[in-house]
Amino acid sequence: MRVVGLHGDVLVATSRMWQTTCTIVRRGEEGFVIDSPVLPDELEVLPAVLEHAGFAMSGLLATHADWDHLLGRLAFPAAALGVAETTAARMAAEPGAAARELRAFDDEHYVDRPAPLSLGQVQALPVPGHCEIGDTELELHPADGHTADGMAIWIAWARVLVAGDYISPVEVPIISAGGSRDAYLATLRRLEPLVAAAAHVVPGHGEVLDGPRAAAILREDVNYLAKLPDGELPMARRGAAQRAIHAENVTRVRAGS
Repeated sequence: MRVVGLHGDVLVATSRMWQTTCTIVRRGEEGFVIDSPVLPDELEVLPAVLEHAGFAMSGLLATHADWDHLLGRLAFPAAALGVAETTAARMAAEPGAAARELRAFDDEHYVDRPAPLSLGQVQALPVPGHCEIGDTELELHPADGHTADGMAIWIAWARVLVAGDYISPVEVPIISAGGSRDAYLATLRRLEPLVAAAAHVVPGHGEVLDGPRAAAILREDVNYLAKLPDGELPMARRGAAQRAIHAENVTRVRAGS
């Protein structure tokens, strides 16, 4: 796991698996861990990363309900978990889904974990809205389309946008079951002014982006989605995995997603 500092109040840890990102933000004596790394040794060391950096731990936030973003509970089992109201509704409608998907991943990749995933009580946050942190607030913005749920988080004083599974340098847009192309495009348009104001954009997967590069990827993603089911993949994202994602996107768009 690689950890980089974006601001005196913001760290980003990137998992060895899928380049999944985990953003750690503080303000004074309060702090949140947003999303999570994936592998057991990364989760085990996460509390020590916070302690070494002098970051407080007030709770967990997750941008959406995909299992690889919900593993903060394994590192901080007693912490409160805050999610968008849409995410809380998805989790209630799919009880145990994240734990089952994690077990399937672990079985496939021969991963041993010291404990199963238990999400416990989840706090639903109104989105659009705000989440208090220290003497200020995090801005919560709707971010659906990849899935049926989600939020992006704007850390205004640090000019950092935590985008969830959007604006990735390594993945093309993924329209998952429950997602839709139109909602995805609407999310990108909502995020565009935040990207323009950002010093850094943290995608759900991939390296941290500066504002201009994030804006370029956002434009590529808008162009890609607008042309589905026709059109081509962005030049830098044409590997076998991305072609497989594209094929699934084409199928879903033709089916009306």
